[in-house]
Amino acid sequence: MKSILVNPPKQPIRAEIQLAASKSECNRALIINALTGFQCELSNISEARDSQTMLRLLNSSDPVADVIDAGTTMRFLTAYFAVSNQQKTMTGTPRMCERPIGILVDALRFLGADITYEKQQGYPPLKLNGFSYSGNNEIAMRGDVSSQYISALLMIAPELPAGLTIQLEGEVGSKPYIEMTLKQMAHFGIDYKADWKTNRITIPPTKYQPQPYAIESDWSGASYWYSIVALAEDAEVELLGLKKDSLQGDSAIVNIMRHLGVESVFTERGVLLTKIPPAASIGWDFTDCPDLAQTVAVCCAVKGIRLSLTGIESLKIKETDRIFALQQELKKLGSELVEIEKDHLYEVHGIEDAGLINSPSIHTYDDHRMAMAFAPAGMVFPVIIEEPDVVVKSYPGYWKDLSKVTSWEEV
Repeated sequence: MKSILVNPPKQPIRAEIQLAASKSECNRALIINALTGFQCELSNISEARDSQTMLRLLNSSDPVADVIDAGTTMRFLTAYFAVSNQQKTMTGTPRMCERPIGILVDALRFLGADITYEKQQGYPPLKLNGFSYSGNNEIAMRGDVSSQYISALLMIAPELPAGLTIQLEGEVGSKPYIEMTLKQMAHFGIDYKADWKTNRITIPPTKYQPQPYAIESDWSGASYWYSIVALAEDAEVELLGLKKDSLQGDSAIVNIMRHLGVESVFTERGVLLTKIPPAASIGWDFTDCPDLAQTVAVCCAVKGIRLSLTGIESLKIKETDRIFALQQELKKLGSELVEIEKDHLYEVHGIEDAGLINSPSIHTYDDHRMAMAFAPAGMVFPVIIEEPDVVVKSYPGYWKDLSKVTSWEEV
């Protein structure tokens, strides 16, 4: 599909949605399973392209591992292939090869990996040439870089002869993703010590114990349904497969969306979303949940709620520069994302009159979250989403699920 037109619903929304599995949980479980020698029984494996790519590459003997555009797959597999002494060339799309990986490579080299850059220093493609343990068992890393680097090292740490201690320096970003990694490791028998006062994590040398593991539904995917309920005139949606005590940092959407007019009631099957009065403004630090920023920004823009955002610096090195992308596309809605303090504080100014908006065409920048964050605007006015197939990266069934609550058509 080249583009689709999402139309406002003609009747009240009442729906049950079986969400896709969490690719964040799934990708960690797949790496841990590989480290047990593929002895675990995993259920609800994600259909997201990132996870399916991870699964395919873990089971491939091909010397070239092409991760396409999957950041977690690139970082997790680089660490896994290195510590398991496999010779691989790691590569991906042109955009993937623009996303930095030098901090992880430096750490793996310190531990004993032989890794060379095939083109630009600090960026894929990489050549993994084997592993000879250096004897180093303590490493210092910046805490404000991608948590995927840290999680990649944590998961291979039990395989090292002396384990590994990671000292995180400065502010720690996306901490819930690090905690998710540690809790999943604990499920498979790893005893860790994490002191968040000193930001020091110690993993002893231990063997992973094969265990069954059921992957939870995806809270990132849930966020778009929160936006749909917030923006629709009359809506009640039950999202199946979510847990109140989730390991996923994006479960923060529950508290964020309460300010935007959505109440959450947990049920035996998941969570029921209903409408409540919204606030006039909201400020939120997205340091621990950056993948929610686009969804919340668009929702606030359309509802006319003033939003102050911090903690979104990492969005510049995602699938696209998401800050730039938001700035460009929000203009088409009559809104704007303004940088108040450089690389720190931003504001979204709400739309003054949604009735004046005439089917804006949203460019998605090869970014699944741009497509899914802007589509809920179609609850209020018709909106065109360009290149809608980008959703396969994390939520392949998104458009099918959306058709349960409103109509859309190819244009």
